[in-house]
Amino acid sequence: MDNVTIYKAFSPMDAQLIRSRLEAAGFHPFVADEATAMNTEGYSLAIGGIRVQVPDTEAVEARAFLDAPAG
Repeated sequence: MDNVTIYKAFSPMDAQLIRSRLEAAGFHPFVADEATAMNTEGYSLAIGGIRVQVPDTEAVEARAFLDAPAG
């Protein structure tokens, strides 16, 4: 099973907030590149952001969950 990037953040707090929301909804998220982005100021922009990923089998539902209006 491969992981799929469903969200990119430029701050660790934003990435962890999305991870937390996904986890609370029953998904299995993983935050990639967070440590790399935190080691060098401005590096998260240079590498394209901190990636929030889920298993490929959850990607469609997880994207729909994030796109749905909060309520």
